[in-house]
Amino acid sequence: MAEKLIIVESPAKANTIKKFLGGSTKVVASMGHIRDLPKSKLGVDVEHDFEPEYINIRGKGDLIKSLKKDAKEAKKIYIATDPDREGEAIAWHLATILNEEKDKITRVTFNEITKTAVQKAIKEPRDIDNDLVDAQQARRVLDRIVGYKMSPVLWKKVRRGLSAGRVQSVAVKLIVDRENEIEKFIPEEYWNIYANLENKESRKVFQAHFFGKNGKKIEIHKEEEVTEIIKSIEKAKYIVADVKKGEKKRTPAPPFTTSTMQQEASRKLGFTLKKTMSVAQGLYEGVKIPEKGTVGLITYMRTDSTRISEEARKAAHEHILKTYGESYYENRYYKTSKDSQDAHEGIRPTYADIEPDSIKDVLSKDQYKLYRLIYNRFMASQMSAAIYDTISVNIKANEYDFKANGQNLKFKGFMVLYVEGTDEKEKEEEGMLPDLKVNQEVKLKKLETKQSFTEPPPRYTEASLVKALEEKGIGRPSTYSPTITTILERRYIEKVQKQLIPTELGKIVNKLLTENFTDVINVEFTAKIENEFDEIAEGKEEWKKMIREFYGPFEVEIQKVEKELEHVELVDEVSDVQCEKCGRMMVYKFGKYGKFLACPGYPECKNAKPIIETIDVPCPKCGGVVQVRKTKRRRNYYICENNPNSCDYISWNKPKVGEVWNPEEAENIKKETTKKVRKKTKSKTSSKKTKK
Repeated sequence: MAEKLIIVESPAKANTIKKFLGGSTKVVASMGHIRDLPKSKLGVDVEHDFEPEYINIRGKGDLIKSLKKDAKEAKKIYIATDPDREGEAIAWHLATILNEEKDKITRVTFNEITKTAVQKAIKEPRDIDNDLVDAQQARRVLDRIVGYKMSPVLWKKVRRGLSAGRVQSVAVKLIVDRENEIEKFIPEEYWNIYANLENKESRKVFQAHFFGKNGKKIEIHKEEEVTEIIKSIEKAKYIVADVKKGEKKRTPAPPFTTSTMQQEASRKLGFTLKKTMSVAQGLYEGVKIPEKGTVGLITYMRTDSTRISEEARKAAHEHILKTYGESYYENRYYKTSKDSQDAHEGIRPTYADIEPDSIKDVLSKDQYKLYRLIYNRFMASQMSAAIYDTISVNIKANEYDFKANGQNLKFKGFMVLYVEGTDEKEKEEEGMLPDLKVNQEVKLKKLETKQSFTEPPPRYTEASLVKALEEKGIGRPSTYSPTITTILERRYIEKVQKQLIPTELGKIVNKLLTENFTDVINVEFTAKIENEFDEIAEGKEEWKKMIREFYGPFEVEIQKVEKELEHVELVDEVSDVQCEKCGRMMVYKFGKYGKFLACPGYPECKNAKPIIETIDVPCPKCGGVVQVRKTKRRRNYYICENNPNSCDYISWNKPKVGEVWNPEEAENIKKETTKKVRKKTKSKTSSKKTKK
């Protein structure tokens, strides 16, 4: 009989914790949630003050019996689920199901799975925090009401199986709004003039860019303006009017929060949000390391705080001194955003002495990449600033001004280890200019002009969408990944070369929701709701009162929309393709895998066909029409219309005029397709045998 029973969510976490505790302690896993709202109905009793109707999750009956048996045999039960609102709610559900005496069940939390943190948590147990539980219940109930009340509108007017959600619909709106901005964008012409100049003394050539006239900045929009300026300066003397020398410091980025980790893993590693969180979860719960056993390598990965413990600072200090020297260390504190819950530290390595390269062989490739990113980011956050020597020069050509800037890295500081990425185009580091003096003449070698056009705002990537959601106060660290995963799986958006683009289905759904649910599908409302969840978590607001205040106006809006849309039919767009079975003109429809052609005579005529997209470049092998198709993973490939009859052209890359085709590539695509088919067939066969 175990004196102590500790319940965590996952077996990996259980294995890591076991080695820190004595033999009289049993550690078991709940395998995540054990109770939830039913999927088949609303599951919220709106007639009785929005009481949630929780049920045991299907398939967890045996696990619940086992947990109850272990609980009966233990003298003390510690529920050690994750240290956030969702973890607190899981703890509350477990306590409810186990139905043991209140004094017997207690709650423990730790931000990192280390011996010190776990043993300290066991010595300092607490009661389940009902305010945190209520905040999670409020989120779950509100999202259930919104989803289950709004989704049927989509079923009636677009197609069954679609879903609407408080956060996911706002995320889709942001992406659609950005696409509309891009489509409406009108490029504006502008010009730059560059002067390649030579310092007569050192013979060093440098470049200066046109700034303006008589110290006032001028923007050039027409070629005629460029021609006029060139005439005035091509024979002018170029005199150094001003030289400013200085020093610039670049400070390191703070330790990761959930969102900055997701953004940086997307930029630097090419990870999706879902993959980042999955790999981080594994690093947090524990990895087997020779001679150390199972070790939790990072702190809890769902956080919006950059705060770190004094113990972690001390460990970082020792590591930096030993590895780089005193001049590279600086004890830094970072301000946490005013909207941050600040419940946990920032994401950091749990052991400063476990360097990424020392355990590379025992980590998976993805684990190594992410652990290295987290480790280096944290260490760099406690290092000295990088120092640059800078120079700024103003050069006169008659009454016109040219400017040149230069910088030289004098001390690398934190940059020896880590430099934060960016979503913008990286600017090339400027080199130092030659030593120039005021009133010195420099020789004009060449004048260059460049025509450019303003560009539309960039499409969102997963990284920049997370940044936008966080800045606008939409969602919280635990919601970013599931939100973006959901709208991708629903095919409201698709990812093309990292860019998030709304599908036709996404545009239709967004139009329907934003036009009819203006009070719910907007950024301000969603951010306001998040703040109310925070108020509940802090014990400042009662969760059912919040739901009551929301539900009244929302229910009125639902009834109004249903009435207004009752006689409205969405008209299908008619194509120029004739149905070969009945002669009607086919219409565009939306299915699970996107747009397709269907006969409007359904159900009398059930003819349907895929939309064949073609390109204007002929097949490099036979000159036929090249079609664009998608794999099941939505990856584009290009295939000749005559394949497989008289031509075997197929390629991952869009063909170019005059391209020499490589048949080996076709074999690779065929092999990949064949493998997928074989796997599918095999699994079907094995499942049939199992059933027999």
